[in-house]
Amino acid sequence: MAGERVSRVDRVEPRLPELRTPDFERPPVLTRADGRPRTVGVEIEFAGLTAGAAAQAIGDALGGVPEQQDPHAYTVVTQALGEISVELDSRYLHPSKMEDGILTTVMPKLASLFGAATSYVIPCEVVTAPIPFDRLPAVDRLVDVLRRAGGRGTQDGPFYAFGLHFNPEAPRLDADTITAFLKSFVLLNTWLRREVAPDATRGLLGFADPFPDAYIRHLVRPDYRPDQHALIADYLLANPTRNRDCDLLPLLTYLDEDQVRAMLPNEKIGKRPTFHYRLPDARVSDPGWSIAPDWNRWVAVERMAADPERLDRLGEAYLSFAGEPKSWADLSARIAFA
Repeated sequence: MAGERVSRVDRVEPRLPELRTPDFERPPVLTRADGRPRTVGVEIEFAGLTAGAAAQAIGDALGGVPEQQDPHAYTVVTQALGEISVELDSRYLHPSKMEDGILTTVMPKLASLFGAATSYVIPCEVVTAPIPFDRLPAVDRLVDVLRRAGGRGTQDGPFYAFGLHFNPEAPRLDADTITAFLKSFVLLNTWLRREVAPDATRGLLGFADPFPDAYIRHLVRPDYRPDQHALIADYLLANPTRNRDCDLLPLLTYLDEDQVRAMLPNEKIGKRPTFHYRLPDARVSDPGWSIAPDWNRWVAVERMAADPERLDRLGEAYLSFAGEPKSWADLSARIAFA
């Protein structure tokens, strides 16, 4: 089937919209341990379009043929970005994801009725396959396609809080690398949040819960160098939830599923060797919006993680800091970017 879909795409001429491409910065480590290029998956939520209409618009513009998975879920294999999935963001509207039983008989009809009535309230999401970093500008083109087709974003409604998520592949899977990334993220997170929501109104967006301060203080100590088992145990004890800006559960589950499941047997976690950076703002209908600034701030986290001396210095500064969060955002930025 996959080969058949690709052959169908080859016969479609892609028509990419003209778009000024901003600069996408490159992380300091571009390859995995095996030498292959790292990748990143991107997820974008939006309203204003049914999944079918969004998939058709993507196929028309980026050179692909939508294939329906259920009444509100489609895949489109494109030349620009590979496979893209488009679906209503609610597992209850996707019969194909239900376990066998009576719900699989009843839900197709309910999904068709209920989903069609709520396609402008329940957000859709587009999810790219893992792509090389140099393909990220094509995601801005994808956003432009959705905008032109009538997609709506966070700024279009008082109760909208649509997310943008990055899933960058970890460059290495050893405990030291993952610990450095996590330290860097929590130390820069106040600055990251301020950059995403610089005013009080935007601050009401649906941010994930921050990491607990007691855990941050334990984590950022320069002498904190856990092995994999201790890293996972400490993380799960303080963060038994997916509701974090940088959700490590998919990565930790990939590393040791038994250890994670022993603590969180019922949590819905898709294991993969990636970090899960969750942002609360996707302004799909704004012609000036690009994913580049948010991606570039993630790159700042990676650069700090790759600089152990500066990372330790920032950790020591956090442990001795006694001011307000706004002041820490300023101080952390000065130390990180001096």
